[in-house]
Amino acid sequence: MSNAVLDINEKPSTGQLITLSLQHMFAMFGSTILVPTLTNLSPAIALLTSGIATLIFLLVTKFKVPAYLGSSFAFIAPIQVASLAGGPGSAMIGAMAVGLVYGLVSLFIWKTGYKWIMKILPPIVVAPVIMVIGLGLAVTAVNMAMYKNANTPDAVYSLPYFVVALITLIAAIICNNYFKGVISTMPILIGMVVGYIASLISDSVFGTQLIDFNKVIEAKWFQAPDFLIPGIDYDFKITSTLLLAMVPIVIVTISEHIGHQLVLGKVVNRNFIKNPGLNRSLLGDGLGTLISSLIGGPPKTTYGENIGVLVLTRVFSVWVIGGAAVCAIILAFSGKLMALVGTIPTPVLGGVSILLFGIIASSGLRMLVENKIDFDDKRNLVIASVILILGIGGAKIVFSDTFSIQGMALAAIVGVVLNLILPGKAQPDLELQKEELNEQRQN
Repeated sequence: MSNAVLDINEKPSTGQLITLSLQHMFAMFGSTILVPTLTNLSPAIALLTSGIATLIFLLVTKFKVPAYLGSSFAFIAPIQVASLAGGPGSAMIGAMAVGLVYGLVSLFIWKTGYKWIMKILPPIVVAPVIMVIGLGLAVTAVNMAMYKNANTPDAVYSLPYFVVALITLIAAIICNNYFKGVISTMPILIGMVVGYIASLISDSVFGTQLIDFNKVIEAKWFQAPDFLIPGIDYDFKITSTLLLAMVPIVIVTISEHIGHQLVLGKVVNRNFIKNPGLNRSLLGDGLGTLISSLIGGPPKTTYGENIGVLVLTRVFSVWVIGGAAVCAIILAFSGKLMALVGTIPTPVLGGVSILLFGIIASSGLRMLVENKIDFDDKRNLVIASVILILGIGGAKIVFSDTFSIQGMALAAIVGVVLNLILPGKAQPDLELQKEELNEQRQN
């Protein structure tokens, strides 16, 4: 039995519900608003859709899986590519396609079981692609930390920017390594708060204005988010380029989803792969992404930050997760708060991005280590090497003005193909193997 303070379907008191829900909301807040900030989407819509997607996920999984859905970092680069090609609307169309692919995969798993997907997506394919996600964004993070007008031809080195970025980074590191309890699960949010304060001080010390409060003063207390509705705010035009930029990333996010379900199952002493089933949790994730994209939000994924809160509090109640979702939805309509979020300086975002993107890359390396991938095996060496260089190097195949495959998407596709055609057998996911062995022993 689980040593839960509140188990999955236990209802907390009103006071507990409010405080515990707010804890979960703050745990996901920094990461969820960082993704739209980096991709020129609306932070308010990201918050709103994270709440809506989480409620959808809870409903689809029969209120059996206490997981919170936030903005996915795997789609930052693809959203940027799609937006450059045809504006934010193109990124939303790509995200809709991602949600539909999730639905199709969940249908296949429902009919045929989940083992086939693990053969297509073994650790030797998924881990290097995860590393590409983090390392591919490294230049973006460092440029934001050092330059005014970062990532543009007009970029100019700024010492005040770099100082603020370093303070933000140090604060996030200290929070992550030296604090305990719920605070340790919110390094991104804490780092951003400290960086924001440092920016205010920098304004007077260096004479460089990093924060402009005019938009906050002008904003209304209650204000609807900036929705992006297909057919109204943008033309619904599907192109092969945007589909190929977004859809192949599903290779990574589905593996991430399975990993989170295994970890979460260990925490709460349940087998979510079996009950309510991987097909249901994937469908919930996909529907959350689909509905999110229909109103202008980024693709969604289950959040490790909130799993961390579950570990620390031992409160597994889906009531609390649902409460956090409702809090996020309410907060999204606060014009003043969203305007304040919009004043977060670029170097603050750069500082937390250095840590966050580094952690993403390191998690790919960790997957290789935990699954004991043997690099004396030439097969493994070739697959990982090709994925890393194609992904980080930004390789692309251009077939026409409207049809190309590039970067992470190309790396993921090539990795899957190499795994299928090279002689030998891929090493399986050890965590999933352990789960299957435990299941066999119980039977």
